[in-house]
Parts: sequence; C-alpha cells; structure tokens
Amino acid sequence: MSSANLPSRAGNSAVHDVEKQGVDDTTEETSEAVLGRHTFGADFISRLAVKDGEVYELHPEKNSKWYQRLIDAGVEENGIKPVPLEQRTSTQYNNLFTVFFTCLLNILPIPTGLLATLAFGMGLRDASLVILFFAMLTSLPPAFMGIGGMQTGLRQLVQARYSFGKYLVIIPLLLNAATVTGFCLLSAIVGGQTLSSLSPDGVSVKVGIVITCLVSFSVSLLGFNSVHFWERWTWIPNLIALVIAVGCGGHHLSHQSVLEPATPAQALSYGGLIAGYFITFSGTASDYSIYHKPKGVSKVKIFMYIYLGLLLPSVPLLILGAAIGGAVPNVPSWNAAYQVTGVGGVLYEMLTPAGGFGKFIIVLLALSVIGNIAISMYSVSLNLQMLLPPFTKVPRFVFILATMAIMIPLAIKAAEEWEESLTNFLAVIGYWAGCFAAVSILELVVFRRMDYSTYEHSIWNVGRKLPPGVAALGASLCSMGLVVPGMAEPWFTGPIAKTTGDIGFEMAFAVTALCYLPFRWLEIRLRGHL
Repeated sequence: MSSANLPSRAGNSAVHDVEKQGVDDTTEETSEAVLGRHTFGADFISRLAVKDGEVYELHPEKNSKWYQRLIDAGVEENGIKPVPLEQRTSTQYNNLFTVFFTCLLNILPIPTGLLATLAFGMGLRDASLVILFFAMLTSLPPAFMGIGGMQTGLRQLVQARYSFGKYLVIIPLLLNAATVTGFCLLSAIVGGQTLSSLSPDGVSVKVGIVITCLVSFSVSLLGFNSVHFWERWTWIPNLIALVIAVGCGGHHLSHQSVLEPATPAQALSYGGLIAGYFITFSGTASDYSIYHKPKGVSKVKIFMYIYLGLLLPSVPLLILGAAIGGAVPNVPSWNAAYQVTGVGGVLYEMLTPAGGFGKFIIVLLALSVIGNIAISMYSVSLNLQMLLPPFTKVPRFVFILATMAIMIPLAIKAAEEWEESLTNFLAVIGYWAGCFAAVSILELVVFRRMDYSTYEHSIWNVGRKLPPGVAALGASLCSMGLVVPGMAEPWFTGPIAKTTGDIGFEMAFAVTALCYLPFRWLEIRLRGHL
C-alpha cells in the first residue's frame, strides 16, 4: 500500500494523508469506480477523491487538541512515510556533519577504546593503528548510504524494502532496532556512571542512568528539527569539557602498561568491535537527510559531511580511551575509581585537581551522551513504526516513550557486567550490519545503477510490487556459514577464529555481497522487473 500527502482544506496546518486503496499509480480510474470496489461509511466516502490514481481524503478530520498542541510545539508529525520532493527543502547540509559529530563527541567512545588495552591486552600504539584503520574503512558504508535519504525522501529501513521486501525487511528492522537501543543503553550507562562518580554513596549508577535517559527523551521527542538543532550546537561544551579533563589528568596517560606487540588475532578481534561501532550507522544514516534538498549540492560533499562527522570525533576519543585503559592499572586512584564507577570514576579522578569546577565539568561530560541517545531514540521509534501496518497510525513519540520504558531497566541490568556487555554487544552487531550494508550498497550500485528515482514512492508500501526479499535474506543467511566459524566471542569461538581471530564482520560483508549478485539477478529474471 502506498500513501500520498495533500494539504488539508479544513484549516489544519498539518499535512494529512490516507492510504491508497489498491490503485496503481498508472491506472486512470474515476472515484466512483474505485469506491465501488470497497465498502465505506457514507461520511467517509463523501471525503474521498481520486487524482492520478491516488485516493485522497479531501476533508480530513482534525487532530485531537492534545496532539495538535504537541505538533504546534514542534513535535515532528511525519513518521516513516516518504517525503515528497517539494517538502525536501532544507539547505543546511552542514547539519549532516554536526548531527554525527555531536552524536559521537561524548564519553561513549572512551570505554570502547579502553577495551583495546584493558580487555584485549594491546599496547597503545597497536590499538591506535587498529582504531584508525578500521574506523576509516567501516565509516565508508554509512556515509555512502546516507546520501540516499535526501535523494529518495525515504528513511533508511524504508529504502531497505526495495531489496528485502515489505515483509522480510522486518528481520533487519528488528536487528536495527535492537542495535540502536543497545547504543542507547551504552550511552545511558556511561552517563550514569559519570554522574554517580560525583557521589557514589549519594547518587547510584542506577539513578544516574534514569536522569540521563529522561533528559535525552525530551530532545528526541520533538523530532527531526530539534535533533538537528541540539546536535548543531552542543558539541561546543562537549569539546571544552573533554579538553579540560585531558588537560587536568593527562599527565598520568604516560604511565602505560608494557605489553607484547599485538598478534593478528588480537588486531582482527578488536577491529571487529570497531567495525560494529561504525558500520551500524548504515541502518540509520538516511534518517537525518530526508528533508534536505537533493538538487544543487554534490553527492561527494554530502558523503564527506557524514564520513567526517563519524570519523573526526570518534578516532581521537577511541585512542584516548585506549590510553586511559593502558594507564588504569598503573595509577592507583584511577584503578580504584574504575572498579566502583567505571570510566566515569576515572574521569572524575582526572578532574580532581580542578576542585568544584571539576565537578561541574563532570556533569557536562555525563550529559554529553544526550546527543547520542537522542538520535538513537529518534531512529528506533521510526523502526518500531514499520513493524506492523497499524503502527504507522501511532504517533512517533509513543514509541519513544515505549523505548525509554524498556531501556532504563535494561541499562541498569547491563551496567552490572559492564565490560562483558560492551564487548558482546559491539562484536555481535557488526555481523548483521555487514550483511545489511552489502545488500543495500549492491542494490543501489549494481541493480539500480545509482538511479535513485527507481525507489518509487508509489510502491513503498505495496508488497506485491516490492521485491520479495528472498535474494537479500538468502544471501545474508548464506554468509552465516562462514560468519559463525569466524566468530570469537567470550561465549563461543569458531574453528576459523581460533587461528585468525574474529573475522565474522569481514565474512558477513564479503560473502553476502558475493551471494547477493547471482541471487538478485535470478530474482529479477523471474519477476521481470526490479
């Protein structure tokens, strides 16, 4: 089923739509012929008309007063429906840099980098090289895929319907929703630990998590414009706070543990974690560009905005985390603080020389994760709207409420086994994201020949016109034949990984790509069209 938008004639400022009732966009039929095939109430029929094969509601009912007040206050009304070309008017393309730059310019990358030295036993130099290489490599897919939002007017997982189909797309949809929620959990835990470090006896990590989630909720509630506005400016205090923390406690970073050179297995296993950190943005990148004007701007420029937005804040902070991890065992105060409140405790110890001002900086650092949680909540609410057809009618903010209600208790539980939770999460999510990115990129580049117009709005919700998704899902499942033997997790190490280290992400991307080419070709031949 497809949808279309038409301005209301009832004086309501919001844009309304009704779903297409079995009418092809190429079919010229009168409203009487269309309505004759359906049974509607008389009042509803009187409000319908047909134009260019689409059924419209001429006089849609107004929103309820409470919902209209939310819209008037700035809450984004549109959810997963395609954004027509005439509504893609934003020319603030540098927002696509700041939305990712601010999202990652916070304390979340620090514990991820810390794992390289504390958990994987790598030296700072080797950890830094692995971080730089895998970050540069795995930021490429999301930066490329992010161009599609402004070119198609479709959210990232709606675009995925043009390869996975309307129904099988539910699988990557659920995986993406779990991934994005997982990043929310990690951010909430780090923010909660940092707040708790101010007074471990008075403010527990659990209370810190709740405070962080509630503040983040208010930003993501309003939607696209508020997310972009927040991300456009809050990187400034985040950067200042991080620089002050390093300036106050950075002299201890020279006390690095002396370790053996990293083995290939260590480098590949930790590289898989870094891949999971970056490539998972492939599932959300287009969500933040669908209102941008596609004409008059170079695709290369948009690619670089997103690529640098992912890369520039993350690499230095990941390396900083690796440096902190290498020094923690050799600085007694840091080690003791880490045992109580994790990386938040270490940051507090770094800022101890600044006295009361240092505590203020700790609060800023704790709240720096809001930008990450806000865009994550925004994307997961869109994913949940796609799960079932009736969900498209549910306002987006309802799903944000539901996500927050689920996220808080999960974050509190995950915080109890922090390092293990972080390691398992980042490694596993890289596997499915590799499959998803391979399918999405090949679909656009090989089969649609970089023609974004083939992502037709008229069929975005018409299951019989979209691909069945067998090729995409089949290719992804075939890759599991090498992904599983190439996994190296605390709970399972495959026979290949015992020799090579974790190569699950690499196998997921490469094997899915190789299988998707013949599978999709055959699917197109059998259907006779894309």
